[in-house]
Amino acid sequence: MERFFNTAGPQTPDSYTIDPLSRFDLEDILLMIRQQRYFVMHAPRQTGKTSCMLALRDYLNKKGDYIAVYANVEGGQASRNDKETVVKSTIDTLTGAYRLVFKNDKADLARNAVQGLSVDSMLSQYLSLLCQSLEKPLVLIIDEIDALVGDSLVSILRQIRSGYADRPKAFPQTIILCGVRDVRDYRIVLSNQDIVTGGSAFNIKATSLRLGNFSKEEIHELYLQHTQETGQQFDEACFPMVWDATEGQPWLVNALAHEVTWNIRENRDRSVHIIPEMIDKAIENLIYRRDTHIDILIDKLEEPRVRRVIEPMLANEDEVDDALIPTDDIQYVEDMGLIKRERGKQRRIANGIYREIIPRELTWSTQDALTQQPQWYQNPDNSLNMEKLLLDFQQFFRQNADAWIGRFDYAEAGPQLLLQAFLQRVVNGGGYIDREYGLGRKRTDLLIRKPLTDHYGGPIQRIVLELKIKRGDLGKVIEKGLEQTAGYMDAVGSVEEGHLIIFDRTQEKTWDERIWHKPYEYGGRTIMVWGM
Repeated sequence: MERFFNTAGPQTPDSYTIDPLSRFDLEDILLMIRQQRYFVMHAPRQTGKTSCMLALRDYLNKKGDYIAVYANVEGGQASRNDKETVVKSTIDTLTGAYRLVFKNDKADLARNAVQGLSVDSMLSQYLSLLCQSLEKPLVLIIDEIDALVGDSLVSILRQIRSGYADRPKAFPQTIILCGVRDVRDYRIVLSNQDIVTGGSAFNIKATSLRLGNFSKEEIHELYLQHTQETGQQFDEACFPMVWDATEGQPWLVNALAHEVTWNIRENRDRSVHIIPEMIDKAIENLIYRRDTHIDILIDKLEEPRVRRVIEPMLANEDEVDDALIPTDDIQYVEDMGLIKRERGKQRRIANGIYREIIPRELTWSTQDALTQQPQWYQNPDNSLNMEKLLLDFQQFFRQNADAWIGRFDYAEAGPQLLLQAFLQRVVNGGGYIDREYGLGRKRTDLLIRKPLTDHYGGPIQRIVLELKIKRGDLGKVIEKGLEQTAGYMDAVGSVEEGHLIIFDRTQEKTWDERIWHKPYEYGGRTIMVWGM
């Protein structure tokens, strides 16, 4: 049976995989275990935490120095602040996880012995009895710890902390807590509305490790496994596209490969060479289909704490006073994998697919409500008539801007989002929009790519659009905008036309003053400038 690119659950022998033990510093982890440390492993969802922790469990058990148990406690989430149910559920889960690997009744005996004890000591007593019955120190890996909430989570953390001094004879030698967020960042709301931080409830943590994305080399290695298995080749030009689209996010890397080699049915013929145009189509399919990974991402955009972080990026803010955005909000959005922060740089959306998903999703209902059809703006050679499209958008914007922008949750980015919704409605007839935006950019770069035939490798129309909000003197905004537009056109290459769109949000101006368009010459290019 042919192996496959896995997009659901831990890795299996039937799936292409990067060795999970190579994805973190195994030597450091073994050192911390020898030193009897308790620590955290966190990463965004569907990054491979479970596969890595299962591999670590199996590695430790094979080495034979420890008894390693992995348990996923997500099932306790449904019981929320019901401490008794969650603690008992956690003990049952740990017991089942132990029995699954070691096939004896030691965990069952410990479980039975603590029934009837206070719920606030039941787990710690269970772990103590279990460890005393084992011939080797226990390494306990608890996954999805941050699925628990409120009183229940605090009780679990405090009971783990309470036995820390008794390790390794009467408590686990090491406990690894796994989740999306670092435990120090938890703000746990108790049933009495008091707030406890994860750091105070679990102050024995030695360090926090973050599981990273795949590297460029690992993506290449993963895809090459498919080539070695089936003979199907990837054009080398595909790999920079895959990197830009995913930046190594493991689920996206696997999902994109599965899409292009399996869901695009004609590519199941392994003699078909995978080329960049097929990667484009696969990206579009992933975004349009809204698989669970993407659906979860979309759902998060509605949270106020996410909006506070993302909206300035969409609105091309020059800079943002981070004192106005709670640090916990920024950390929360980063821990989800939505943004990246790099030393000395402005934070940015984490990868190309997320950059595409966010504005599309925020304007999804707007796109459906628009009446514009792709064929209205199509020339006889199948190219887009961008001048006609933007003239129509000017009129639409004049008549509808206030009402439509008010519908967006991300109102500060409303003008840019409205234009992108208009463009997406038209381009959905066959084409792609590449987007670049973020803090400090002072503009949004859009590249429209419109294939002129239905065949892979055919001619492509390329159009650059720069979107700017007018801040300060219009002449200086135009001058800077022309420089940026020409620079982007040069960077893209083979661009037929460029447009600079300036949104003037000065309330005192009439629409007749704000709506205009005029060609400018810059660097040997003609760039059409549009006032909105």
